Amino acid sequence: MAAGTLYTYPENFRAYKALIAAKYSKADLTVVSSPPDFKFGETNKTDAFLKKFPLGKVPAFESKDGVILFESNAIAYYVANDALRGANIKDSAYVQQWINFADNEILPASCTWVFPCMGIMQYNKQNTERAKEDIKKGLGVLNDFLKTRTYLVGERISLADICVSCNLLHLYQWVLDPEFRKPYQNVNRWFTTLINQPEFKVVIGAFKMAEKMAQFDAKKFQELHGGPKGGKDKQEKQAKAKKETPKKESKPKEAEPAAEEEQSKPAKDPFAAYPAGSFNMDEWKRTYSNNDTLTVALPYFWEHFDKEHYSVWYSEYKYPEELKLSFMSCNLIGGMFQRLDRMRKHGFASVIIFGEDNNSTISGIWIWRGHDLAFKLSEDLAIDYESYDWKKLNYDDEETKKLITEYFSWEGDFGGKKFNTGKVFK
Repeated sequence: MAAGTLYTYPENFRAYKALIAAKYSKADLTVVSSPPDFKFGETNKTDAFLKKFPLGKVPAFESKDGVILFESNAIAYYVANDALRGANIKDSAYVQQWINFADNEILPASCTWVFPCMGIMQYNKQNTERAKEDIKKGLGVLNDFLKTRTYLVGERISLADICVSCNLLHLYQWVLDPEFRKPYQNVNRWFTTLINQPEFKVVIGAFKMAEKMAQFDAKKFQELHGGPKGGKDKQEKQAKAKKETPKKESKPKEAEPAAEEEQSKPAKDPFAAYPAGSFNMDEWKRTYSNNDTLTVALPYFWEHFDKEHYSVWYSEYKYPEELKLSFMSCNLIGGMFQRLDRMRKHGFASVIIFGEDNNSTISGIWIWRGHDLAFKLSEDLAIDYESYDWKKLNYDDEETKKLITEYFSWEGDFGGKKFNTGKVFK
């Protein structure tokens, strides 16, 4: 029987996999999820934590005999018993198949659709509509498979059921209203059966399915992520601090050198040296996010793009042989985007994963203010760019315009490459 400590934050659906599996296997888990023992965003960034779990992500697990694990599926597998893992090698393979299905076919689309409704990430109409179609496809596969089956593998609950259902929790809780889930009665029956099992209920609690499809709340998102309200509060605090700070007496002889020193400091905005031009990046992003790409957004782009003050670049990941599962590649791209906050005001990109698991490539089209390679403008921007090859494109070339159309719309032949999924930097 496995025993150890699970680090997480409250109501983490990824951690639920291990917690539910532990209830079935009687594993002895100590959950650390709240202060003072664990504070997400602080504890997981300490040197002691990162020494054990270098990604700094949770759930993270340390067994009493020293096993260190930092991926939710691996943790769930470790704390499970043989009955959950599969009665034989064939069933074990089926279990793994459905776990991969949950992470590749369900989870990315679920996050794209649900996270904006939760206020976690910005809404993108095109991405959301594509996610809805992906969810319909995934639910359709499950629905057909469960026509004559109670569970996904064999005649009892397995890790397959646990992992797939946990990846569906946010969907059923936030957006799968009665009308949307109506065509998938077999999935609904299976999901309802699972969440009412004692081992599930003690972990996830009383679960209520969505009665109305949640929607993105732009005002709420702005308030949570430093929008107008947050900006006002910040300005008021800065004004108050300035007012309360005692003024120092100035010395006439030091005034001139101080002014020279101030002028010599580098600008806070890495793009400040480049003329603003006529292209309104914020307006372009709103147009792209809230309208059809081919019929509205791209016509806007062709009309307003300022090629004198902005440039177009093609990027390609240098190490495709290292790319494994698609969701891991999505995390790779997303991590880069997160570290480029200082570029958001002046840049936009559509980056696409092509191919399939264990045989994929990553490339993208970027636009930004200025004609130099933007990542060299500041140390804050130079974290990930060396993992990619960068090529500046001639905006007036028809091939460039074809690439922009394909990468921004996620439609086209892409030079024979098979589209898998994409992420937008905006």
